[in-house]
Amino acid sequence: MEFVRLDGNALALVFALEAGGSADLVYVGARLPDGEDLPALAAASARGRHESQPDVPPCPGLLPERKAGWSRTPALALRRNGQRIDTDCRVSDWGVQDCSITITFVDAVAGIEVACHWRIGAGDVVTARLSLANRGDATLNIDCLASLALPIPARFTERTSYSGRWAEEMQEHRQAIAPDGLARQSAIGKPGFSGGNWLLLHAAGEVLGAHLSWSGDHLLALEPDAQGAGDGRTMLQMGADWNAGEMSLAPGESFTTCPAVFAIAPDRSALAQALHIHLRTETLPERAKSEPRKVHLNSWEALGFDLSQDKLIALAEDAAGLGIERFVLDDGWFAGRRNDQTSLGDWTVSRDVFPQGLNPLIARVHALGMDLGLWVEPEMVSPDSDLYRAHPDWCLHIEGRERPTMRGQLALDLARAEVRDHLFAALDALLRDQAIAYLKWDHNRDLFPSGAGQTQGFYALLDALCAAHPHVEIESCSSGGGRIDFGVLARTHRVWPSDNNDAIERLRIMRAWSQFLPLEVLGSHVGPSPNPITGRQIAMDFRAKVAVFGHMGVEADPARMTEHDRAVLAAHIALYKAWRGVLHEGALHRLDHPDPGVIGLIAVHRDEALALVAQTEFAAAFDVSPVRLAGLAPEASYRVTLPEPWPNKARHYLATPGLWREGIVLSGTALMTHGLALPLTHPETAWLIALERLPA
Repeated sequence: MEFVRLDGNALALVFALEAGGSADLVYVGARLPDGEDLPALAAASARGRHESQPDVPPCPGLLPERKAGWSRTPALALRRNGQRIDTDCRVSDWGVQDCSITITFVDAVAGIEVACHWRIGAGDVVTARLSLANRGDATLNIDCLASLALPIPARFTERTSYSGRWAEEMQEHRQAIAPDGLARQSAIGKPGFSGGNWLLLHAAGEVLGAHLSWSGDHLLALEPDAQGAGDGRTMLQMGADWNAGEMSLAPGESFTTCPAVFAIAPDRSALAQALHIHLRTETLPERAKSEPRKVHLNSWEALGFDLSQDKLIALAEDAAGLGIERFVLDDGWFAGRRNDQTSLGDWTVSRDVFPQGLNPLIARVHALGMDLGLWVEPEMVSPDSDLYRAHPDWCLHIEGRERPTMRGQLALDLARAEVRDHLFAALDALLRDQAIAYLKWDHNRDLFPSGAGQTQGFYALLDALCAAHPHVEIESCSSGGGRIDFGVLARTHRVWPSDNNDAIERLRIMRAWSQFLPLEVLGSHVGPSPNPITGRQIAMDFRAKVAVFGHMGVEADPARMTEHDRAVLAAHIALYKAWRGVLHEGALHRLDHPDPGVIGLIAVHRDEALALVAQTEFAAAFDVSPVRLAGLAPEASYRVTLPEPWPNKARHYLATPGLWREGIVLSGTALMTHGLALPLTHPETAWLIALERLPA
């Protein structure tokens, strides 16, 4: 047995590797002292055999298989000539380079070679993949191949899983890791609203976060060793889910899975920061060269399908008056698209709406100091479209059967090269012929019937388009948060967390998403009041403050706002512009508060910080507990102000308004322990808190 150690900045992984035997992870956690006795560390967690185990207890380790009495989910399920292969993979070799390790397993009888690749990257986030090579003389069919098999240390006893639906994404559920474990699966061609590709595990003073970086269907299995057949540890597996027969390898071929990532941190704020560092450093395209995230105005809530050049120019002029920087023309600009039942696939500018094309609108938008974005849904086709009439075989379908629609549309088969080529040509022409800076890329239909290769085709189309137009920003939207993952963010610039712009709902949704994703990739828009989904009427001050903490935008008609609301919105847009560097580059901390209705976040960057504290309910006590901040230097002094405008009702309860305008100077220790007593009694009250670190 040989022990191999990988170190990150604050993380250590210790592997136990036996040539001709198994590979196990005997330690994952805080970085160990340099001289740690690794055999002793492994011995300290080893367990003796008990009565109900096989004579030689199985060690599922990093490659769980159905062998030696281990009966839970295997990391690989294979067939050859229609027969299931009972694999018995043994370690043949391993290699360590910098912060990565590759462990190779061989099953000579089955004719396969498997390689487990782990790497500690930015933020001490571990990226895991599995590779499989067919060394046999017949085709190898892959039914399952997990990207990650992670033996969970016994100290992790609770889990937070996620569920959701349209307009109510990322609902958190924390509970004990029960004997029946957790199983999640998507079967709609994308991650969907179920949240099954995100998971947290909790121990005393630690939290582990895991995610599958894949934009298609997924599998998640969290399985405790309830029967005691193995070593007593819970096993976490994550991987892509494929249709039967979708994945196969000819003799000599190999395949590598999509990545899964995980990280361990002392608390949820530290875990979020680790994942944000990873995403900013290793995932987001050209993150270091990105311009500041521009304030959007999207035309949908203002105009819907009621488009004309004159109406859009008037809307653009109103938008510019608020300080908007990007004008996004949503659905209805192309072909015969006057409602949602027609013309998807016909990506040419409608001459009915724009007799002179888009250029007059673009010229006016540019003259107003903004750039232009367009809504597209390239992966879909309307049965009532020129594209469908010309190529009815291009959609996902089963020959001879009905073609059921969803939202009046069908899904194109992106596994077909001719479909991707057609879509690339259409989008490339749009971007070449008009000055378009941004695409809102939507995906509003589940994939049924399913089809092999759809996610790979989607990635190939995006990659080709990004290579041809590297300066065009792309947003991933899928009826809101139906396709959000690190895989799509490697090719896009932001995501749409939810179609629900109700600020009360968005506080919860954004707090959940920001556990994994930094604020700059999370579209956060001011919606209309009353809200079109929930019906709530919410004051502009609250809606605007909530929208500041993300990539800010507006999804409402300025012409229908009161003069007061326009002034309040414009003031918050100016605040967002002043603080977006802190919000989008800083370390995000969650603020805990005893009042269940209070939600708080703070972004800290260099010598500045901005916090959002919002009350969503009517407080049980009139004098709500002080807000304690986080992430500050304890010995440093900070000038604390409350940026205006202030909430209309709560402002009257400030004890010393003048002092809050000038600034209160307090130490980081005082701010994090004593806190700030802010008026947070009434529902829909929000405050921004600005901090400036003073020279020592």
